[in-house]
Amino acid sequence: MHVLFFKLATLSLLAAVILTSAAPLSASAASSSKKGETKSTKEASGKLEVSGWIPYWRTDAGTRDASAHLSQLTEVNPFGYTVKADGTLNDAANIQSRAWQDLFKAAKAKKVRVIPTVMWSDTDAIHKVLSDPKKRAAHIQSIVKAVNDNGFDGIDIDYEGKKAETRTYYSAFLKELAAEFGKKKSNKWLMCTIEARMPLEARFSGTPPANIEYANDFKEINTYCDRVRVMTYDQQTADLQLNAAARAANEAYAPVADVKWVEKVINYMAKDIDKKKMSIGIATYGYIYQLMPYTDGSGFNYIKTEAFNPAYATDIAAKYGITPTRNRAGELSFTYVPKEQVSALPNQGFLAALAPRGTTSGNLAAAGALALAKKDKKQAPVQLLWWSDAKAIGDKVALAKKLKVAGVSVFKFDGGSDPKMWDYLK
Repeated sequence: MHVLFFKLATLSLLAAVILTSAAPLSASAASSSKKGETKSTKEASGKLEVSGWIPYWRTDAGTRDASAHLSQLTEVNPFGYTVKADGTLNDAANIQSRAWQDLFKAAKAKKVRVIPTVMWSDTDAIHKVLSDPKKRAAHIQSIVKAVNDNGFDGIDIDYEGKKAETRTYYSAFLKELAAEFGKKKSNKWLMCTIEARMPLEARFSGTPPANIEYANDFKEINTYCDRVRVMTYDQQTADLQLNAAARAANEAYAPVADVKWVEKVINYMAKDIDKKKMSIGIATYGYIYQLMPYTDGSGFNYIKTEAFNPAYATDIAAKYGITPTRNRAGELSFTYVPKEQVSALPNQGFLAALAPRGTTSGNLAAAGALALAKKDKKQAPVQLLWWSDAKAIGDKVALAKKLKVAGVSVFKFDGGSDPKMWDYLK
């Protein structure tokens, strides 16, 4: 989820340790579906749409990255607006700056849509504003004003961490915002970025809870949003079925997004959301995990510590003489023991010697740690680096074409992704 990466990235920036190293439809105006309602009617062109978010904390690198590849893009999304507690917008990106304005001019010349994101993750403030008709109306007007004043092609709504009790108010907000965009045939696009939702059997072991309440009403979202970008990343250890398969194979498993998981999520959500509106979210980054094996060697406890761009991982792999592994999720990963780790703990060479014969270079430390736990019930911590490279990105693009969704939405364009990803984004 964007809020998860945003918080990690913000903390890293504040500490000066950000590890960057070395979600179409034709342009017809929305039409009334029922009395008093405005329904999205923009239809997909048939060609896979490619959009991507440009984070405001990497404005210069991100705008350069996107500008150099506009011919491959359908839309750019400045990840630039946040929301204050009272519902007014905050221009975190400084959208009038030269870097942004140059990108917007170039994008419009190539007929690439410019649709900024409003990101809001304050659970209580979201409910307080959206549940009050007057505050909700004022919030909508602040969005409409930002779109009209800047000549944007629409807005991307990314409100994360909502309460289940906010569900009806969020739907009302989308309905009213869509109606505003439908006035005077303004032809503005309403994009909605939402969390992935898994089938219950993947989320729960045994019988799922009887009554599960969700914050997003998919049918309402499908009605009012022109595009629905699904944040099919930051899977980590969420899918119990896929976790169990990896554990049975004695493998560490904390994907950014396993292609099998992405397909499962999209097919499940497509029961209520038209695939022709859906865009598969694709990540370009990775995470560092501290792994501690269970004393019986049956698996690991995972503690996520930092987000990083791919070059950070490839530099460390080279330093330690490790070949990253193409893992069961289709992404890259490896485990190792940092040389800075306390000397009393097992080092890389010790654990590698315990790993079963045939273990790949990238899995030696983790396999050795499990073997040690099984043999002596001793715990040896190791680090896991897991990331999305160009090949993993290409797999999601291929999946989008297979599933016949509208497009793919990349998080993020910041100059730090695997540069070969552009070979697949087409």
